[in-house]
Amino acid sequence: MNRRASKIFRRAPAAPGTTAPVAVVEGIERRDGLDRAIGAVQGAVRRGLPKGPAKDALHGVPAGHPVHPPLTDLPIGAWSSAAILDLLPGTRRASQVLVAAGLAGAVPTALTGLADWSELHREQQRVGLVHALSTGTASLLYTVSLVARVRGREGAGRALGFAGLTALMAGGYLGGHLAFRQAAGANHADLTSHLVPLGWHDLCAAAELPDGWPVQRRLGYLDLFVLRRGDDVHVLADRCSHLAGPLHQGRIVTDDAGDACVVCPWHGSTFRVDDGSVVHGPATARQPAFESRVLDSGTVQVRPLT
Repeated sequence: MNRRASKIFRRAPAAPGTTAPVAVVEGIERRDGLDRAIGAVQGAVRRGLPKGPAKDALHGVPAGHPVHPPLTDLPIGAWSSAAILDLLPGTRRASQVLVAAGLAGAVPTALTGLADWSELHREQQRVGLVHALSTGTASLLYTVSLVARVRGREGAGRALGFAGLTALMAGGYLGGHLAFRQAAGANHADLTSHLVPLGWHDLCAAAELPDGWPVQRRLGYLDLFVLRRGDDVHVLADRCSHLAGPLHQGRIVTDDAGDACVVCPWHGSTFRVDDGSVVHGPATARQPAFESRVLDSGTVQVRPLT
């Protein structure tokens, strides 16, 4: 490893009580030496996968949640099963089939992962880049393993398979850190059912809301996106479900059906303002929405939309 690479991956001092693997990954989060490569890869992904229906599908917008995590089950399951069979006699053909199945499943898994990765925060992208390098190394090792097996070099194929499994497990650990420690792919919108009691609640005076321009208002513990359009008042949770961006700072646009939408200023997720449904990703979870009414006194009242 050259001096630059060792600087990038050198482990930062661990906080008290932090285990060694976590300390290593938290060190990756802080390694700005990865940022140049991240910028180049992110630019290539965004050029190759521009925003639109195809990228929405890769994010998982039609499914209602990210599709990359469940897709990882196919290569992990196939390659883990192949490793077990490699320890047993008479399983050569079955192991080949499983290795090939894992390679086939790695293609959509990688595509969905790249789409999601291109719309993350920089600390998440640093971990994600090393995660992709680990899983890409696993795929390469399994490709060479399959070639060796087909050519009858069974011992070499098995050894390469176990090496690939090691790289895969390292990548899986990094993927778990992304999902569970850095909350990539999780719903970041405030859960209104937990924070807002049932019934109507006074929010603000309608007269203080500019027409056609979103503002932020607070209801108890919640920050709300509020948009008045003529006599209609649209209210959503303000924290974007993708990565908690402030929707009240976003642009108001119109979708193909003529409905008003808000575009998150951070990563471009687009939601209909009347019900919070996702029009374009990377967000996959609906934005919590509120029903609103204006009293004769001019007070805007809201309640969670069920």
